[in-house]
Amino acid sequence: MTAVFRGCGVAIATPFNEDGSVDFDAYRELINWQIEKGIDAIIACGTTGEASTLNDDEHVATIKFCVDTVAGRVPVIGGAGSNDTQHGINLAKRIQDAGVDALLLVTPYYNKCSQQGLIQHYTATADAVSIPCLLYSVPGRTGVNIAPPTVAELAKHPNIAGIKEASGDITQVAEICRLVPDDFAIYSGNDDMVVPLLSLGGDGYISVIANIMPEESVEMTKSWFAGDIKRAAELQLTMKPIIDSMFADVNPIPVKAALVKMGMCKPYFRLPLCMPSAEVDARIERDMKAMGLI
Repeated sequence: MTAVFRGCGVAIATPFNEDGSVDFDAYRELINWQIEKGIDAIIACGTTGEASTLNDDEHVATIKFCVDTVAGRVPVIGGAGSNDTQHGINLAKRIQDAGVDALLLVTPYYNKCSQQGLIQHYTATADAVSIPCLLYSVPGRTGVNIAPPTVAELAKHPNIAGIKEASGDITQVAEICRLVPDDFAIYSGNDDMVVPLLSLGGDGYISVIANIMPEESVEMTKSWFAGDIKRAAELQLTMKPIIDSMFADVNPIPVKAALVKMGMCKPYFRLPLCMPSAEVDARIERDMKAMGLI
């Protein structure tokens, strides 16, 4: 199976209006700016897109808007998944019908199911759709880790094309790379581990920092794949302080605060998320100035 994309995909933020509705005008601008800056894919309504506070109709409508705005210029991957497998299947089908190129399926949260439960959950979901599915392992958010043997088992499914690996455990990533077939795509879900993952045979990353630094984020993977490992490593290390700032509070609070400073969205979240503390905000501003972003 061909990778859905190779390089850097942005886990794009979802702008809101003061009344809590999706700010589609700002969303359009963000999408077009990302494409102008060379992004390789757009991931809509993932963690950074605040999917957990969108109801299903809003979720699907936001992804459909992204698909229509992108208009085939880059792949669009729709965030999906649920702690209720049937609910997740129903949502995945609706997102598929919205025209996405692939689905990003987060592990069931809160239930803390077994590895066998994960296999059954993902198999049922992949059986129900006809487009590529990417597993999404982010145990720090969901309380559930997809173990390497489980990834290897799921990689046998014809619709399961890859994984966004956000455990932060490079040893686990290495074991996944060892166990899965060569055509199974592995994307870093951690902006600070891109070059290490690429060195193990990864295909790129799904990025938070690309929301505010798309050119540099894309250049990191392009440099790697062009054989300029020194430049890729230089970018990884140069961006490390601003990457750390983007996780000084729970994602997407810092990156959305950064977009506000850049004039690209309004300062609104859906509760329980809210703007960062003065201390975190000052850190974000300091590191943005150091990178010449503001």
